[in-house]
Amino acid sequence: MAFVKGHGTENDFVVLPDLDDRLVLTPALVTVICDRHGGLGADGVLRVAPNPTGSAAPWLMDYRNADGSIAEMCGNGIRVFARYLVDAGLAMPGEVAIETRSGVRLVRLGSTGDVTVDLGPFQRPEVGPVRIRIGQRGWAAVAVRMPNPHLVAFVEHLDDAGDLRAAPAIDPPTAAPDGANVELVVRRGPGHIAMRVYERGVGETRSCGTGAAAAAIAAAYDAGELPSSSPIDVRVDVPGGALVVTVHPTGTADLTGPAVLVARGTLDEAWLAARTLAAVRSSGG
Repeated sequence: MAFVKGHGTENDFVVLPDLDDRLVLTPALVTVICDRHGGLGADGVLRVAPNPTGSAAPWLMDYRNADGSIAEMCGNGIRVFARYLVDAGLAMPGEVAIETRSGVRLVRLGSTGDVTVDLGPFQRPEVGPVRIRIGQRGWAAVAVRMPNPHLVAFVEHLDDAGDLRAAPAIDPPTAAPDGANVELVVRRGPGHIAMRVYERGVGETRSCGTGAAAAAIAAAYDAGELPSSSPIDVRVDVPGGALVVTVHPTGTADLTGPAVLVARGTLDEAWLAARTLAAVRSSGG
């Protein structure tokens, strides 16, 4: 099984080219590949497969979190996915249409440099007052769908979150019945924020693309800066670098940042079979 390793602001992924659409991504297979000690190590897997819907987007981004669970979209992952398509000669530089579980997304990129993705419309669900808790501390949170569910909380210091090894508690739990990514955000100045993120199905990551967008949108709402006639740019600092979120008056957002391919190789068949079997047995499957 061939693979490519890449990252967007150190949110890292294993790309699996499956051009014949034969690979079945089981949770056991994904967790083995993403294991940072016994596997390649990654926050998620991006399977490159032909688009079965027949739309204008020829390729489907089949994204899985590190625990094998499915997410609607991945803002950093789709930029890495597009960079792979161009690098492999499967798409030309320019505007590339990619099918995702949240619909077709348009990505703009050259042969090198940063990549911009149209994340589509965002929503602010009416979920009532919500708080997130980490240990003995708690903060009010704003719900944003981008289209993944996010809860954004503004804090005084980013280290208020501690080590973020465990998922923050959500009160009430009904505010996010399927779980949510949680962003803790501080303001750095006009049009400039910084954040840390706990991703459902992964844990704390060095970056989260849709989370950066959700944080930028929440910050714009909080400051009364939502655009009415022209787009606004918000710089979002993450532990792995910096991203730019462009919020449009139409209620959509773009995400711009790096997408880097760092390695190529082939997974050893015997190792993969043995580790996957062990993972299935340990999970009771």
